[in-house]
Amino acid sequence: MKRPLLIAALVLATSLPASAQLPKPLVEGLKNPESVAVGPDGKVYVSEIGEFDKDGDGRVVIVEGGKVTPFVDGLDDPKGIVVFSRWVFIADKTRVLRVDTATKKVELFAPANAFPKPPLFLNDITVDPESGMLYVSDSGDLKGHGGAVYRITPQGLVSLVVDEKTLPGLNLPNGLALDGASHLLVGDTGTETLYRVKLATGAAEKLAEGLGVVDGIAWDNYGRLFISDWKGGRVFVIPRPGEKPVLAVQGFKSAADICMTLDRKQILVPDMTAGTLTAVPVTVPGAEVDESPLPVELSVAFSKLKWTGWKNETDAGKPNQLRPILLTHAGDGSNRIFVPTQQGVIHAFTNDEKEQSTAVFLDLQDRVKYDDNTNEEGFLGMAFHPKYKETGEFFVFYTPKNTKVLTNVVSRFRVSKDDPNKADPASEEILIKFEKPFWNHDGGTICFGPDGYLYVTHGDGGAGNDLYDNGQKLGSLLGKVLRIDVNAKTGGKNYAIPKDNPFVGTKDASPEIYAYGLRNVWRMGFDRKTGQLWAADVGQNLYEEINLVRKGGNYGWNRREGLHPFGALGSGPRADLIDPIWEYHHDVGKSITGGTVYRGGRVPELDGYYIYGDYVSGRVWGLKYDEAKGRVVENRPIKGRNLPVYSFGEDEKGEVYMLTATTSGRGIYRIGK
Repeated sequence: MKRPLLIAALVLATSLPASAQLPKPLVEGLKNPESVAVGPDGKVYVSEIGEFDKDGDGRVVIVEGGKVTPFVDGLDDPKGIVVFSRWVFIADKTRVLRVDTATKKVELFAPANAFPKPPLFLNDITVDPESGMLYVSDSGDLKGHGGAVYRITPQGLVSLVVDEKTLPGLNLPNGLALDGASHLLVGDTGTETLYRVKLATGAAEKLAEGLGVVDGIAWDNYGRLFISDWKGGRVFVIPRPGEKPVLAVQGFKSAADICMTLDRKQILVPDMTAGTLTAVPVTVPGAEVDESPLPVELSVAFSKLKWTGWKNETDAGKPNQLRPILLTHAGDGSNRIFVPTQQGVIHAFTNDEKEQSTAVFLDLQDRVKYDDNTNEEGFLGMAFHPKYKETGEFFVFYTPKNTKVLTNVVSRFRVSKDDPNKADPASEEILIKFEKPFWNHDGGTICFGPDGYLYVTHGDGGAGNDLYDNGQKLGSLLGKVLRIDVNAKTGGKNYAIPKDNPFVGTKDASPEIYAYGLRNVWRMGFDRKTGQLWAADVGQNLYEEINLVRKGGNYGWNRREGLHPFGALGSGPRADLIDPIWEYHHDVGKSITGGTVYRGGRVPELDGYYIYGDYVSGRVWGLKYDEAKGRVVENRPIKGRNLPVYSFGEDEKGEVYMLTATTSGRGIYRIGK
């Protein structure tokens, strides 16, 4: 096991804000409440130690509607509890119990003799929500010796993570929380320190100190970490990785092991001395984020529109989805909207709510590969040349049929010489070929920047974990944002490399690369006012993220997922890695769909909001980033239709639309009042 690496600690600021009055407790009269956990059904479980060192008088209760209902009693000194699947796991002095939430049947899940050495004082417990792996802390003899952290498999097998030998300085390990799936946060009550431990090796780094008697650790949905101080009766928050802890709330007599409510908008705090359970709002004093709903909503656009050549049933009588994959315009003043389908048909129609039918601008079904079983392939991107009115050129990204290896291409097409409403299918000129190991993570957004260059993004190659480390390989075009000049041709390519691309002249690096370390950007776009490139990167295990893309930037995949270390090579924040400006947990949504910054005129109160959504949860938000403060100040929900969010697009005037699959033909939604 590697010698632990201790990095410079982030010391708590000495000046602390005055606390507001604590809310009224949810319940009073508890006997030494220590830990709280929330089940998937929203039930709140609280452990009561009873009289210290008196066996048999401890219990776990359910708190609901201000009332306490016994759940299981006859315990010794129950401390940490956690809910996973249908069980409540309890760290009860020298053993771990498992209780069925439906039958209340109690099982001895990990007895004292299952541990590598007999535990002395089992304290906190947490669980990996994906694997069901448990982690439990043993505070040892409470005098600074014998402390350890253990992992327990779903089969009840116990092994050591760290102890005072492998982590010198470990004193009284207590609070636990996972940081991603590969790292564990450990709070040491004896040294007032917070550690991050790499689970694969046991190597550790010190994240913060001066936190008081660290008892509980809990994440909210947006990467903010809360830590309770038992002795000081306080709760701290670390707003972002690497930042100093901030006092969030104080005034408790002894703030014990905290957790979040089901929606993670409130922190549940057991006060052991006061015998109470209190819910306090999740907030970062001085860095609040407005999460109130925006006064706008999604409504059906172009409700009379018929899609030429499309039927909602196949010839065999099966449902046939229309899959509008993006919405754009030609920038030529023609007031047309262009909507390609994932199957490869580009529809065009007048931007008029009364419009009744589309025209087929280009049909590429003869060369576009699409199948519902591999639905990240197909026609994925389209961008018109900034001078389309003069050049007649536009560019597409798609998965071609009949290739020997899995491939995506970026191609140039031209409008017909005879008909401005038709493109010439024979004019195709392939610019870039991406060869990929798997069918998924194709990315596919292409867009022109204010500099006139074409920006292209492709995912990391697919499957999971970025098996070939493509995100970090500068010799691969996968997991990148590329930047090319389509107005010239050099080096035998059908495009040129901008001279100021960040890796021009770098040995073994592809000069097309503009930014890297990305997993699978599903939609990126430029703010038409500021020129900033925004990108939404789809996560894997737990987190979705939003990035501001900078030239030469490394966005961390697969060393980081969102604001957290990822995998065996996972890392904390580093100067050479750019963290996202915003993340959300998979409890909120599981697949981000990026959009654009609203600069239209119909809804002026939306100006400057980045509009994005989630494909799985169907939720849509407006996010506002304050460049001067360097942080998100608003993340406000937009009333939607709970539909899969396929994509966003904007018309020539800057009005924003959301797209979804449909069998009715109504797959375009306008954002407005």
